[in-house]
Amino acid sequence: MTNQDFILAHRHDDVRWLALRRSPEGVDLRWCLQQIEGRQLAEHKLPQWAETEGLWYPPRVSMEQCSSQQTALYKRQLAERLLPADERESMTDLTGGLGVDFSYVAPLFHRATYVEIQSHLVDLARHNLPLLGLAHATIVTPEGLQVRPTEDHRSADLLYIDPSRRDTVGRKTVALADCSPDIIQLQDQWQEGVRYVLVKLSPMLDISEALRQVRNVKEVHVVSVRGECKELLLLIDPQHTAEPTFHCADLPQGEVFRCRQSERTVGIELGELSEGCLLFEPGSCLLKAACQDAYAHRVGLRKLHPMSNLYVVPSSASSESLSGRTFRVEAWGDFSKRSLSQLLGDLRQANLSVRNFPSSVDTLRKRLRLREGGDTYLFATTLADGRHALLRCARC
Repeated sequence: MTNQDFILAHRHDDVRWLALRRSPEGVDLRWCLQQIEGRQLAEHKLPQWAETEGLWYPPRVSMEQCSSQQTALYKRQLAERLLPADERESMTDLTGGLGVDFSYVAPLFHRATYVEIQSHLVDLARHNLPLLGLAHATIVTPEGLQVRPTEDHRSADLLYIDPSRRDTVGRKTVALADCSPDIIQLQDQWQEGVRYVLVKLSPMLDISEALRQVRNVKEVHVVSVRGECKELLLLIDPQHTAEPTFHCADLPQGEVFRCRQSERTVGIELGELSEGCLLFEPGSCLLKAACQDAYAHRVGLRKLHPMSNLYVVPSSASSESLSGRTFRVEAWGDFSKRSLSQLLGDLRQANLSVRNFPSSVDTLRKRLRLREGGDTYLFATTLADGRHALLRCARC
């Protein structure tokens, strides 16, 4: 039996169970298990890759860290919006990695260059890219550990960089200066010839600090998938000198909220609670971009408290397709013993959150003697008049 025969025969089996079995003669069990597990992960994260027969997959950790199909398609759509079809001559991915983002963006360009310093990823790319329809791609392996744009790369219509966010011993890093390559040092090299630079950064990075260090940022994209913030993208136009525009994308719905940097400090009216009213909690991409007030102002919401990030949905505002979670307030009260007794009744389980409240979730959960989970949602927060309140809600 060949490796490929074994992979095809067990493509849907549990790799942990397969690892305990004796492998047939001629089968590299370790390699085959890596391929089976990689394809199973791809079925959920990269379904188009999973449908492509013969691809080679890296170890599990690389599959978990790579871009998803949804976020890769978002970058492709971004490139399509920036550059008309007749202006997409060349692109370079300076940090090719597994090649997920490259495989979705590169087909838009006549010439595409994949750059990677890790030899095992280069081997995967040489095998996978032609199977993914990228036979025209040029694969470059720089000498040494430093990736820098060559003269050819400096004339790219799109330069894509996903800096490594781990140091030399494998520890995670967040600061720009600790990433490799260091885009702060590379800035002077793309001032001439490169039309756009797209940089993917950790969603944990402080956006304001990044904007202080990186010049000519035209757009800031905060991308979340099913409510979880996944990527921070900086679109750099070497000729851009105005303030950046923020784009908050909530995938897979594809809804994108856009506002200028100065709009994020917009004043917003305060609202009052009433039983039966709707309560809105902004999605993670809005909160990460600090665009929640600008969003609420635009769709007609009112804030419970200037620091709470919880909003009342007036009856005159549309509650459909809001970028976040919406709840119906069933009851609310203060933290007196009598009020809590009426509010909680015989409730023993609830999803508890604190917003602008002087206590942690764990401390409050012990005080209220509640287990996690269930269909009831409790918000401990502060109202506009300074009172502390507990809101009992149901998810809409």
